[in-house]
Amino acid sequence: MSSLVANPIRYPDTASSPLMTRRAWWLLILGFVIPGSAQVLAGNRKLGRIGLGATLGMWTAAIIAALLFAFMRTPFITLATQGWFLLLVQVVLVAYALLWFVLTLNTFRLLRIIKAAPGARFWIAVATVIFLVLSVGSASGAAYYAGIARGALGAIFGNSAPVAPVDGRYNILLLGGDAGEDREGLRPDSISVVSVDASTGAATIIGLPRDMMRVPFSDGPFHDAYPNGYEHCDVSACKLNSVYTEAQLRHADWYPDAEAHGSSPGIEATRDAAEGVTGLSIQFYALIDMAGFSQLIDALGGVEIDVKERLPIGGDENLNNVDGWIEVGKQKLDGYHAEWYARSRHSTSDWDRMRRQRELQEAILRQFTPGNVLSKFQAIADAGSQVVKTDIPQSMLGYFSDLALKTRDHDITNLELSPPTVPDQDNPNFEHIHDLVAEAVAPPETASGDGK
Repeated sequence: MSSLVANPIRYPDTASSPLMTRRAWWLLILGFVIPGSAQVLAGNRKLGRIGLGATLGMWTAAIIAALLFAFMRTPFITLATQGWFLLLVQVVLVAYALLWFVLTLNTFRLLRIIKAAPGARFWIAVATVIFLVLSVGSASGAAYYAGIARGALGAIFGNSAPVAPVDGRYNILLLGGDAGEDREGLRPDSISVVSVDASTGAATIIGLPRDMMRVPFSDGPFHDAYPNGYEHCDVSACKLNSVYTEAQLRHADWYPDAEAHGSSPGIEATRDAAEGVTGLSIQFYALIDMAGFSQLIDALGGVEIDVKERLPIGGDENLNNVDGWIEVGKQKLDGYHAEWYARSRHSTSDWDRMRRQRELQEAILRQFTPGNVLSKFQAIADAGSQVVKTDIPQSMLGYFSDLALKTRDHDITNLELSPPTVPDQDNPNFEHIHDLVAEAVAPPETASGDGK
């Protein structure tokens, strides 16, 4: 009898319906908040200690993760985006979900629900189901999303070693690929270089016209073949965006190691051309498949654009057979209309088209907020793995994530190497272009002449 009085949770008076009801609620809530506690108090203490140990371990890991994210964000994101770490997280979460499932069922047995007040039995059972779904479901869902992240990161990013900045900057070649039915292979429809200050995050987007002629190349196979600039080439038009096609279809053997490094001959040749045009050393590339571009926009929930001019969807140069129009004004474009906002060409100039593509890029970057990404994580990850390809090392994701936050604190500057900035696209003055680029990417104090 003294045991009953001393420990009514483990040795309850089963004849007291009010006591059994209160006991059931206490055990159920404690078991949900602190998994394993119900077993320690009223059941198998060995199982309870396993549950408490696992719970303590998860709480400790969560606290450490929160502290690292708050005070050591770059190392934390670097670790959290590694494939092996995400796999470990998956395994741990699945194991914890199974343990939580066992503990919840065992707790329900300990409740002795039949001894509770008749009016409370239904609600205790409902609460048990809700707690089971919340606990096991949350752990299982987290494991599932860890798997999605691991797959997407592995499909998109490279696995090479980290790369140091050049002259204090990271320069990334950004290509919008467009493999139309009337084209032989893929031809970059949008070419730009994003130059980011490695310390401050200040970014400049340099737009390279796809129709630019006689482009020079940095040291490499295309420079050897065209030492005086890109002319008398092996494809129909010797324009900047034809370099990709020629390298990919005619001279893949000139870049034998490209595929092994997560690139392609076309990308590497275009990188050499972009370096020759801008005078910058380009460390990475990112290729966006424009044919699947709309998937990423839809995954983000659309993109907000202030449309400056009425644009046709489809049609020819005489605006015949137009499928529709993108009207003037601020609006939220879905993937289909955003893709045509970037592609539409017949009612405006190619230079306007370039401007719209930069505008769209900036709008998408602004919408990649943590809340937006988390709320649409699976759709964005699925779209990203199909749309984006890059050689940025996965090991540098932490650093670039931190740098991206700094970039958001600055206005992104733009330099379009198109008229009137570069009036002669058939025979550009590349020395002058190099000076324009150097001035655009220089730190403010250097560019203004105030620095020392």
